[in-house]
Amino acid sequence: MADYKSDIEIAQEAKLEKVEEVASKLGLSREDIELYGDYKAKIKLEAYRRLLEEKENGKLILTTAISPTPAGEGKSTTTVGLGQAMNRLGKNTAVALREPSLGPCMGIKGGAAGGGYSQVVPMEDINLHFTGDIHAIGIAHNLLSAAIDNHIKQGNELDLDPTKIAFKRVVDMNDRALREIVVGLGGTANGQPRQDGYMITVASEVMAILCLAEGILDLKKRLGKIVIGYTYDGRPVEAKELKVAGAMAALLKDAIKPNLVQTLENTPAFIHGGPFANIAHGCNSITATKLALKTADYVVTEAGFGADLGAEKFFNIKCRFADLSPDAVVLVATARALKMHGGVAKGDLTEENLNALATGMENLEKHIENVKKFGVPMVVAINEFPTDTQAELDLIRERCEELGVEVALSQVWAKGGEGGEELAKKVLEALDKPKDFKLLYDAEDSIEEKVNKVAKEIYGAAKVNFTSQAKKDIEQLTADGFDKMPICMAKTQSSLSDNPALLGRPRGFELTVRKVNVSAGAGFLVALTGAVLTMPGLPKKPSAEDIDIDGDGKITGLF
Repeated sequence: MADYKSDIEIAQEAKLEKVEEVASKLGLSREDIELYGDYKAKIKLEAYRRLLEEKENGKLILTTAISPTPAGEGKSTTTVGLGQAMNRLGKNTAVALREPSLGPCMGIKGGAAGGGYSQVVPMEDINLHFTGDIHAIGIAHNLLSAAIDNHIKQGNELDLDPTKIAFKRVVDMNDRALREIVVGLGGTANGQPRQDGYMITVASEVMAILCLAEGILDLKKRLGKIVIGYTYDGRPVEAKELKVAGAMAALLKDAIKPNLVQTLENTPAFIHGGPFANIAHGCNSITATKLALKTADYVVTEAGFGADLGAEKFFNIKCRFADLSPDAVVLVATARALKMHGGVAKGDLTEENLNALATGMENLEKHIENVKKFGVPMVVAINEFPTDTQAELDLIRERCEELGVEVALSQVWAKGGEGGEELAKKVLEALDKPKDFKLLYDAEDSIEEKVNKVAKEIYGAAKVNFTSQAKKDIEQLTADGFDKMPICMAKTQSSLSDNPALLGRPRGFELTVRKVNVSAGAGFLVALTGAVLTMPGLPKKPSAEDIDIDGDGKITGLF
């Protein structure tokens, strides 16, 4: 196999335009942006509000994928490459992505800004701190955590039960040792001891709120609605009762502004917000998406992990709240990942195996069925890897055609926008087709009905079991008036089921909901299944071991 340049090597050779030039392509002036160096900027909220009034929406294209495997699918790479390809075809296009979390960057995933010749840049900045949004979210979150323990220490006027605090602390790093901790040790001067824990920052409800809020006042109102815990007599206590929602919003005054960067081919890229898709709703901010739609004729965005998680939540949560109606969906698949779903070990994926590929195709077929339920035209993108054989690519294409779904080969990793022109043309054709966008369920349905609908229709479960704890949670949430909210399923990304070992298209399985929490500020309920962790751990050999910087400030090994 030929030697390939690393993502960071490709990114560091790119010829970047000054961010003012990128902004001008979107009709944004220097007065509309706040510079963060030469190649990053934030869009002022005044400009956002003006554009909401003045401009019509462009076309919205969602990129999603099959159930992810360690073999890789390339959803972000496809999103970036498709945006570049559409601009090559003369279409005024922008991309809208999530911000990478430092935890996975230092852990197992490496960089998270696309790959090959379809990346967003400056790649090092985007992956490492960027404009500080995630840090701001972390400190706003932890302000509330500090206020909770301080309130208990200072007399506990609200009668908070320390054993029923629902709001953990956060840090943007994979640190399993912090999952379960005890705070307040060392005597009464340090507060009251209680069991606590940490989540990764992107799992914070504050992150979800930032991505769903439309303006500072909406942000502040949502922050105030966060349920921090319960009193001794079972009353839910909201953040506004601790009187720090205003301070939290003040800490987020810049973080709420969308970030503007560019791709390797200078296509404008909005990167803003990054809630995890297996434990939150997995989409970039409503503000960034709406801003992109007002400044470009076509917007390519993504939702995390497979279509059973990211796309389902994009439709049922983000589109519901933002009144968005997507115009087309790109469903990304790779021969490598499909072979893994067909039972091939990761070490054997370079070998042609048409039988395993045919078996693994069931996963793609289920995701195709799922997207069709929402009434949006679709194109399957076969994200090509160098080891793919023509027979494998032909088999995927033939099966998609049998299912009546448009399909295109995507070579954006190796060729950038040029390698995505076939896909771009198919997407433009799909945009001309009629759509009948609809949501999967009514938010007014009972909690059990909403969970059952997602589990049975999207995952393919035969039955949903609710543990005794989940039943208690549902009873409490219903009594508290929190039951009329969309449902956000916390589930493994590795399988359509709640068991990560069940690859392909599991059938006849039973899904178990072990707990149901409320994210009242975000406006949704979280149903926890399986062993989904809100704080990942580092692997035996973390990506951080390969990252370095020289005396000239050049970073290596990021990906």
